[in-house]
Amino acid sequence: MNSKLTQISTYAGIFLFLLGISYYGFGQFFPTTSQGTNPNGTPAVTLAPQKTGSINVSGPKIEVCPINGDLFTSEEKDIWSTRRPMAVMIENHLDSRPQSGLQNADIVYEAVAEGGITRFMGIFYCNAAKGSQSKYDVGPVRSARTYFLDLASEYADYPLYAHVGGANCSAATPGGPCTTAKKAQAIEQISQYGWNNAGTWSDLSQFSLSYKACRREPERTGEVRATEHSVYCSTTEMYNVAANRGLTNLTTVNKTSWDKNYRPWSFKQKDSPVSTDVVANISFDFWAGYKDYSVSWKYDSSTNRYIRSNDGQVQIDFNTQEPLYTKNLVVQYTKETRAVDVHGHLLYDLIGSGTGILYQNGGRQEITWSKANRISRTIYKDKSGAEVNFVPGMVWVEILPIGNKINYEGQS
Repeated sequence: MNSKLTQISTYAGIFLFLLGISYYGFGQFFPTTSQGTNPNGTPAVTLAPQKTGSINVSGPKIEVCPINGDLFTSEEKDIWSTRRPMAVMIENHLDSRPQSGLQNADIVYEAVAEGGITRFMGIFYCNAAKGSQSKYDVGPVRSARTYFLDLASEYADYPLYAHVGGANCSAATPGGPCTTAKKAQAIEQISQYGWNNAGTWSDLSQFSLSYKACRREPERTGEVRATEHSVYCSTTEMYNVAANRGLTNLTTVNKTSWDKNYRPWSFKQKDSPVSTDVVANISFDFWAGYKDYSVSWKYDSSTNRYIRSNDGQVQIDFNTQEPLYTKNLVVQYTKETRAVDVHGHLLYDLIGSGTGILYQNGGRQEITWSKANRISRTIYKDKSGAEVNFVPGMVWVEILPIGNKINYEGQS
């Protein structure tokens, strides 16, 4: 009897081994898309995979990025010009740090997602063209929120939006009434916006993607992290998925480029420190009493950058092992509504107008912001009513509740 069990176990082990080898070989030699069909059942378009890994970026930087105004090589432009912007939800829970890929974003937005814990949305386009040495270069990826959808909508007719699930019309019991406030139902809104339709399927929910695009890496940082903090995705493979769905720089259903109605910001400010009134340290809380998510930015005049810290610790990008930094820091004051349902979902009024502060080149200026509707661009203006000029490079936007205090140290 034991001999027979041993024989069966041996055969089972051989079968599983061969199955694993065949699965691996299929994944390596046959391109994989998120699904073989579009949401309505029509066949997906199959295109050749795009480049993976990093490319040579040592050539002359002569091409201006339409998202962040920085200069890139012609090789990088050849890549981004076949794509559309991609918004990726990246968490900021203590157990998610250090995050991967934030420094490769052109724009980063930060706002509270729940319970005083902030979340990032990176806009990837030009900087992402250089690729990464890490195959799964961005994460941990987390869930969608409605106010981030308002911001993502500024970046294309159908922006790529990467997330892991999101606030939706959930019920306390099977078949019971919805317990999520309608205004907070991000998954339903994604569908309403047409981001799940054939030909405009720009929604990159991790649940519809293959392991080639996203996978769980609980030990990525050297410490075992809980499942919810372990999803990392490949920007290159997600762009391949989008292309297979018919979304490159063009939208196949209407044959137009994503940027037909895109409103770029102005990037005419010189990248040089101001000589007087330097604001050296900027710090604030999103929610009082949540010090784990207190943020500070320290101005480094030698590089003309703002270096980020969370909870008093310099925050690094796991991919580069270097501190996160930005060239432009925007504080955007916004009306916050807390606990709109039993799940504690939040709302931020990002459509409308308000005030804010812009930090660049070591200086500070009061600004206003306005956004006419979901798909329109947020416009920032100075006191005179002129649109602000950003320094070419990353723009980091902090969405703070109206009335939050900003502290300054080392002002000269």
